[in-house]
Amino acid sequence: MTTTTKNSTKSAKNPYPNLLSPLDLGFTQLSNRVLMGSMHTGLEEEKNGFAKLAAFYEARAKGGVGLIVTGGISPNFRGRVSPFGGELSKWWHVKKHKAVTAAVHKYPTKICLQLLHTGRYGFHPFSVSASKIQAPINPFKPKALSERQIWKTINDFAKSSKLAQDAGYDGVEIMGSEGYLINQFSCKRTNHRTDAWGGSIENRMRLGVEAVKATRERVGEKFIIIFRLSMLDLVEGGNTWEEVITMAKAIEAAGATIINTGIGWHEARVPTIATSVPRGAFTWVTERLMGEVNIPLVSTNRINTPDVAEEILASGQSDMVSMARPFLADADFVNKAAKNKADEINTCIGCNQACLDHVFKQQRASCLVNPQACYETELTFDKTKQSKSIAVIGAGPAGLAFSCYAAERGHKVELFDAASEIGGQFNFAKQIPGKEEFYETLRYFTKQLELLKVKVTLNSHQTAETLVEKGFDDVVVATGISPRTPPIEGIDNPMVLSYLDVLRDRKPVGKRVAIIGAGGIGFDVAEFLAEEDSLTNKPEEWLKEWGIDKSYQQGGALVTNHAHTKTEREIHLMQRKTTKVGAGLGKTTGWIHRSTLKNQGVNMIPGVEYSKIEDNNLLFIVNGKEQKLELDNIIVCAGQTPNRTLYQQLIDQNQNAHLIGGADVAAELDAKRAIRQGAELAARI
Repeated sequence: MTTTTKNSTKSAKNPYPNLLSPLDLGFTQLSNRVLMGSMHTGLEEEKNGFAKLAAFYEARAKGGVGLIVTGGISPNFRGRVSPFGGELSKWWHVKKHKAVTAAVHKYPTKICLQLLHTGRYGFHPFSVSASKIQAPINPFKPKALSERQIWKTINDFAKSSKLAQDAGYDGVEIMGSEGYLINQFSCKRTNHRTDAWGGSIENRMRLGVEAVKATRERVGEKFIIIFRLSMLDLVEGGNTWEEVITMAKAIEAAGATIINTGIGWHEARVPTIATSVPRGAFTWVTERLMGEVNIPLVSTNRINTPDVAEEILASGQSDMVSMARPFLADADFVNKAAKNKADEINTCIGCNQACLDHVFKQQRASCLVNPQACYETELTFDKTKQSKSIAVIGAGPAGLAFSCYAAERGHKVELFDAASEIGGQFNFAKQIPGKEEFYETLRYFTKQLELLKVKVTLNSHQTAETLVEKGFDDVVVATGISPRTPPIEGIDNPMVLSYLDVLRDRKPVGKRVAIIGAGGIGFDVAEFLAEEDSLTNKPEEWLKEWGIDKSYQQGGALVTNHAHTKTEREIHLMQRKTTKVGAGLGKTTGWIHRSTLKNQGVNMIPGVEYSKIEDNNLLFIVNGKEQKLELDNIIVCAGQTPNRTLYQQLIDQNQNAHLIGGADVAAELDAKRAIRQGAELAARI
């Protein structure tokens, strides 16, 4: 059984020698060191969803990934994610899974089914756990499993694994991290039992160990068993490093083939995969386990480029790398890397907006930068039978997406923008600390425009007359938005700036600041002003800021009562709504933005009625009480209005015109919707 090759010889023919080297598992071999991590897509529960799921996984297998792990499927009823969640426990469940494995096995890719028992995270009244302790993120309180039920659950893992084998899977991944059932048993935080399944780590880890042992007995030696081990719980009452090692060795002895790294519980108050997390921020913990066991280890979390992945393997931090969302963003990630075309990869920006946010709202997952993800059978870009001459006005996300997809189909596209660079609002977003990944999206679109031979004309203001005169078959209007100015007395005071003044024009901002509007843009401006130096490229400082202890002095590896870096500015983030400030932000990332600003000392004020702006003062009312702030600047982030004038003028001149992006719907500058809208128009035009 081989481990990391640590081959540093990089060439045009072999650009990523470690990433692309095979991994010998003894009874089988993986074609490379890339594991596509588990992602629940929502297709698992849709009617006829497995046909779509097969197309989704087939695209990634065709794209060159070595090993795929599916989204979580429960081994029994009580372990389901939701009342109608996926389950593999009966022989009649097998047939639909065969469609997935058959599709993947058209290519030299292995696929493992993830067996996920949610325990107290199950969003239904039938949930169970080690002890009767309710999760802070779930309204349902679990029942404690009896010993008989524990042994039945172990048997269910083994039975489900055999059914997976019958369905054609090459193996299973037993989920033992992220705060799910096996993790709930292994940690004192949720295991308060006094019987043989609680107390010492040897007792607490028994559920996971016995599940692996029973599975190996049921499926035989020539079947991959991955165990997802929580190496870093990031919660109080989490395991110590010595307990992690003890469990890892026991899992190996029980018959696991590979150990995958699990980072953090879902209830942990530390970000682990958001875009603000430094790339490869947690590879150190996998490296720490290297040498403690003799089976391959997989590092994970915020690995989104082949260069980062190659460095992890070349430096001996793990034997494989797991990337999940990067394969939503680009199914051909591995093939592009192998062809030395990393600059053509559509990089995952870690935004969570179309993937995790959707899944946690029981919607189908997709990808902000790749709307075709999980829609492979529905959103297609076949070559057009009639090539058109199309003008696109506006090189923001919507215009860029449409231009590339339309050109891919064979249309002749010319892209215009009045600015000196492409990107639109992305050029402002990329400046926000923690959103540097937006540079990657603009790099990708720049390369695609070049490859697809889209003519790009910048610094060019177009009118309806000039466009009609040029004789385009269609004109796509993606002219974006204009900031809305709220009707507040004194709003024209020189101390008042718009967010464009700050982010685009870099006008100076004083030490005492009020931000009017606490939507996504308001939070972005607050973070821009509060965090002078981004920690995204400073992993050691980032770990310290979030209280993560690399020395692992106590369970969960958290530092208690650690101090946060405070902003030097006095910042007030204000909104008219009486709801919690930031309540409308992303479901899985909003808490991170709120925590970041709170830690930095930003004052968040809901329920504001603005009275008057006068020199160096903002007068307002909260809860019926008049208040006044002495300020150097007020920054307005109070929404946007769509720029539709050009579109209407084109319609008036009987020009075939289409409206997309912010020019169509300006609400919160939704890049996810804008890119999908551009793609959908390109697919049908």
